[in-house]
Amino acid sequence: MKRLGDIRGPATRANTLTRGECGIVALGGGYLHWGHFEMMRLTINRRMDAKNMFARWRVNAPYKPITRKGLGQRMGGGKGAIDHYVTPVKYGRIIVEFGGRCSFEEVEPFLSEVAKKLPFPAKAVSKKALEDMWNKDEQKARNNQNPWTFARIATMNMMGIRKVLSPFDLKYHGKFYGKSRVPNRV
Repeated sequence: MKRLGDIRGPATRANTLTRGECGIVALGGGYLHWGHFEMMRLTINRRMDAKNMFARWRVNAPYKPITRKGLGQRMGGGKGAIDHYVTPVKYGRIIVEFGGRCSFEEVEPFLSEVAKKLPFPAKAVSKKALEDMWNKDEQKARNNQNPWTFARIATMNMMGIRKVLSPFDLKYHGKFYGKSRVPNRV
């Protein structure tokens, strides 16, 4: 089983900056393997001034095993040997946190460089930008004047949409993709 529930939905832990002033936030779910960790470590260590700054990892080391045998294989032969390990990351999770005597303008170029190379959408944020991002989501939901929201369409089963929605889509109102391929612009 793939158990995709560990990359779907919003992160409940490690979604705020605690000790640092800036960092990288995940804007989608995905898996990090050892190559991504090595890329982040090398890029950050080469560009960071260790006397004035610090970097703090906010994700665990890879722990979820991935087998060589993919989905759609013929039955038989067992589960398959473990090929590598990955770390699941959800939307809103802080990957790396920066602090010390540095400004966001100093570290933003190489944080953005790292964020572009990750296997899911991510961006470099400051503490203020992260708070603005969360407030913007809340404000958008609070000030919505359109009566045709995803939640209303799904609960009233308009045009028979419930047959293509998963329980995951119903829980998060189409914000994060579930099994269905219905865009979240409904």
